[in-house]
Amino acid sequence: MCIALVVTRQGIPLGYETFDGNRRDVTLVKEIVSQMEHRYGVADRIWVMDRGMISEENLTFLKEGHRRYIIGTPKSELKKFEREVLSGDWQAIREDLEVQYCSCPSAEEEVFILCRSMARKEKEGAIITRYITRIEVGLEQLNSLCQQGRLKKPSVVERRIGKLLQRNTRAAGLYDIHVLANDHSPLVIQYRRRPERMEWNRLTQGCYLLRSNILEWKAEELWTAYIQLTDAEAAFRIHKSDLALRPIWHQKEKRVRAHILVCFLAYVLWKSLAQMCKRGGLGDEPRKVLEEFRAIKLTDVILPTRKGIEITLQCVTNPDTHQRILLQHLGLHMPKRLTKNYKM
Repeated sequence: MCIALVVTRQGIPLGYETFDGNRRDVTLVKEIVSQMEHRYGVADRIWVMDRGMISEENLTFLKEGHRRYIIGTPKSELKKFEREVLSGDWQAIREDLEVQYCSCPSAEEEVFILCRSMARKEKEGAIITRYITRIEVGLEQLNSLCQQGRLKKPSVVERRIGKLLQRNTRAAGLYDIHVLANDHSPLVIQYRRRPERMEWNRLTQGCYLLRSNILEWKAEELWTAYIQLTDAEAAFRIHKSDLALRPIWHQKEKRVRAHILVCFLAYVLWKSLAQMCKRGGLGDEPRKVLEEFRAIKLTDVILPTRKGIEITLQCVTNPDTHQRILLQHLGLHMPKRLTKNYKM
C-alpha cells in the first residue's frame, strides 16, 4: 500500500490516507492529490515528493492547479549546475550539510536548491566502491574463463558482461568495455575506467537537487520542509525498531488498515514527545530520552492475606538522578503507584 501523510510545517502529523500499491509511484500523483484535496480541502498546501513520483506530466498537473511543491529531481539534473557544484556559494545549515540557492534560465518561476550532505557522501562513496569492485572482479573472472578457452563466443561474453553491468548499474557508466576476438587466440576483455565520469561521480557524491515554485522561502526553509519526507518514511521504521513492534503480515485489507492506524497513532505520540523534548531544551529527538526511561519498570507487588485473598499493587520503580533531571525538563512526574484516577 501507499500512504500519504498530512503534516504541519513543523512536521506534526494531522492525518493520512492510504492508496493501493503494487504500481509505480509516478502513477499515483494525480490520484493522491485529487483525493487529499477532496478530503481535506484545497488549502494553501505544499506538496512534497521525492524524485520517484515526478514526471513531466505530473509536474504540469501540479502547475496547472497552481499548487505549491517541493520535489526531488533525478541526479542527472546535477549536470546543469556543474559550475555551482564545483565552486558555488555553499551555506552550512547543519554540521554535515551545505545548501545553495540556484536559478535556472529555462525555469523562471522555479528555484533550485543544491544540497550536499557529508554523511550521504560517505554512504554513496562506499556504495560506488562496492559496485566498482564487483564489476572489475567479475570482468577479471570472465577474462580468465576466456583465456582458459571455456568462453569462445563473443556474443556469450557480451551477454555475461551485460548481466554483470545490470547487477551493478550505479557504476556501469564508469567503464569502457570491449571484447577482442582473434581467429587463433582466446577472447580478450579490455576495460578501462572513464576518468571524466569517475571525477564527476566523485564530485557529486552526497549532492542532490530540489526544485520548488515557492520563491519567497530561503534555501534552508525549503530543505527543512523537504526533509520531512525522511521523517514520514521513518514513521514506519520507528514502530518496528524504537517501539519494538515486529512486522506483521496481514491477510485481510481491514487488518492492514487497522495496523496502519496503530502506526500513525504511535507516530503522533512520538512527534508529541519530540515537541516536549524541544520545549524542555533536550533537542527534538526523543530516542535518547526513551532509552533513559527504558530502565524504569512497572512492577506488580502481590500481598497475600490470611483470608486467602491476594492484593495486587502496581508500583513504579524510582527514577535515578539522570532520569529525574529528564522528567523535570519535560515537566513530568512519575507516580509511585498506578491508580485509575492518576494524572501525570
